Order: sequence, then structure tokens, then C-alpha cells
Amino acid sequence: MAGRGRDARILIYSHDTFGLGHLRRCRAIAHALVEAQRASVLILSGSPIIGSFDFRARVDFIRVPGVIKLRNGAYTSLNLDIDIEETLAMRASIIQHTADIFDPDLFIVDKEPLGLRGEAQETLEMLKARGVPLILGLRDVMDEPGLLAPEWERKNVVPALADLYDDIWVYGLPQICDPLEGIALPPSVRKKMTYTGYLRRSLPQSHGAPMPLLKIKEPYLLVTTGGGGDGAGIIDWVLRAYESDPGLPHPALLVLGPFMNNERQTEFMRRVAALPKVEAITFDAKIEHLMDPALGVVAMGGYNTFCEILSFDKRALIIPRTRPRMEQHIRAARAADLGLVRMLTEDCGHDPLVMATALRNLPQQPVPSDVVVPGLLDGLDNVNRLVSQWLGRARRPRFGITGRRSAYRASGRT
Repeated sequence: MAGRGRDARILIYSHDTFGLGHLRRCRAIAHALVEAQRASVLILSGSPIIGSFDFRARVDFIRVPGVIKLRNGAYTSLNLDIDIEETLAMRASIIQHTADIFDPDLFIVDKEPLGLRGEAQETLEMLKARGVPLILGLRDVMDEPGLLAPEWERKNVVPALADLYDDIWVYGLPQICDPLEGIALPPSVRKKMTYTGYLRRSLPQSHGAPMPLLKIKEPYLLVTTGGGGDGAGIIDWVLRAYESDPGLPHPALLVLGPFMNNERQTEFMRRVAALPKVEAITFDAKIEHLMDPALGVVAMGGYNTFCEILSFDKRALIIPRTRPRMEQHIRAARAADLGLVRMLTEDCGHDPLVMATALRNLPQQPVPSDVVVPGLLDGLDNVNRLVSQWLGRARRPRFGITGRRSAYRASGRT
């Protein structure tokens, strides 16, 4: 940054077609960066509820038009009644022009190397020509190798990892998973990979009084489904356990998730009203305040929830989904093998007795800190260290979009 006359600028891209995972991971990284760096961080996101979250000073966001993936694998606009190709063109334009004007000193891309349907490729090429370091951030588990390898081959990802990206950060540990296992990567790409450890979470800066509990008291079992779009099965299973076994000793707080189907939410709220030991809410952007006093956690095992379980040292029962990706199952199985959590699969057909027994036993499980895993929660510290190294390097002079396009046409790139 020497000689540039301003503090560092870091741009983070997250495609966010569904759920909360990408947004919350990027937000955690952004907050850690502005605490440790003289920097401003701008997040590009497609999340429809990004405005529900608080952001620290020097962190802001731009929301691109939302899209959602259909069951057949196709994408459609989330709110706009326009063709998906037009939506993607708008998103790509916003991403590129934001990057052009913001002129970042570092660009971090979350999970999708070229962006949704390649929407970030031109931005990556523009910033590459300016000498901006390009970083790909990957969660600990992507998917089972047999599915990820053909998907990335179809998207032509490996050449981008070799030619565009300067570093690849894995927000996890190899003891849990190598997210690129089974993909034929050249040695030059493997050398770019750094395992940071998991991203430690802490209690957010509170604004106002915490949410009051109307029926139950602390401590409770926290049942969370993340975004909730595919969490109805677990909520139903827990409710059936309390309905069939009124003697369960510990109360439960259910967080249904903002993306859960409205009809299922209504049904669950009706059933909760009849259970004296169960309370439910739809969503809390500061779920850390709900996890901190919990006796234990029942969850699907998404990346952010796993980080929170480790950070708050909570006994956890993980019930991972297996569709459309095996990501949660792989993470939960590896973590259970290490003794960090207990995993319960849905093979028993959601038997309420099985769930009731698991809920009774949950407070007696070991806590994650009983297992020594070096570097387990060093992720944010290591990300800050890596960012400092990249920001300390010189950058070539800036030129605009037109100059970038001319340079790439001359070199034969598309």
C-alpha cells in the first residue's frame, strides 16, 4: 500500500443463491479484517436478507439481483420477472463496475471460482491485469469427489485456478477434509492451497436487549436449521420426540430459519404452542447470543453452525442432509470420528424414540475442547496474516475497463 495514499480496500464476492452459509462466512471474515487491518471491506452478495445483518464500521455491502436454483438444476430470478440471462447479465455488470470503481487491493471469491455461471470471470481478468491479488476461499468440504470433479470440469475451473488465482485458502483442516480430493490438479495449483483452520466466532456487539424467552428458561437445547429451506425434517423429528415423550428433561428452543416454507412454519408454530417445554422463533441474525447459553445444539451441520459449535464449545448432535450435496454428511462423519460431535443419520426413519434418547443423552456428551486438534480455530488469525502479506506487496498501476479489455484481446484471452 506504500505510496497509494489510502487505506487498503478488500472486495469479497459471494454468489448466495440460497441459504445463509456464504453470507455469514464472508461477513465473519470481513469483520475480522477491519479489526486487524487498516482497510475497508465491500461485500458483493446475492443474499435476499443481507440487510437483516449488522455490519461493523468500514464494512459495507452491495446486493446484486437474487437468483435461486430450481430442483432441476436450472436457475431463475428470485424476485424479478425477467429472463435469467438478463438477470445474470445485470449481476455480472454490477460486479465488474463495482470492482472497477472500488479498485480493491485484494479480491476474495467465496467458493465459486468463476462466480455463478461465470459471472465473475471478466472481473477476475480485469483485476488480474491490474496486479490485484486474487484469492479463492473454500469451505472445508465442497462435495463428494465423484460429483465435484465433473462439475468443475464442466465449468472449466482448473485453468482458472492455475492462471487467475494467486492463492487458495481452505477454511478448515486436512484432518477433516481435502475439499479438492479427486480433482486432477497440477502441482502449481496444489502449492497455492493453505489450510487456515476454522473461522472462530464470538458474541456479536449487541444493540438492544436480547430476545426474551416466553415459555422456557435457560439453559435449553438449541435446535437450528441454518437458513431453514431444507430443515423441516429435523424440526418435525424433534417436535415428535417432545410430543411422544413429555418427560424429556430439558427445554428446547427451535430456530426455524428465514427460508423455511411458510406453511411448514405455521404448522410447526401450532405444534410448539401445545408443548410447554418447546419455544420457537423464525430467525435471529445474532444466533450466537442464542447458542452461548445452550446446553447443547441440534443442527444439520452446515459450515457456519459447525464453526459456532466449536467456538462456543457446545455439545452437538449433527443430523446432516445428504441432498443435493454430501457436504454436511462428510463434515459430520469426520468430526464425529475425531470426537468433536455426535452424528445421527435419518436411516431410522425419524423414529421419535431415537430422537428422544439422543436429546436426553446430549448434555452428557464430551465437549469439543476435550479433543486436542492443533490449529482448529485459527482461521481468522491466519486469514489476517495472509491478507497482510498480500497487502504488503507492490501493485502495478491502475487502468480502467477499456484498457483491460484491449490488453486481453491483444493476448488472445476471452
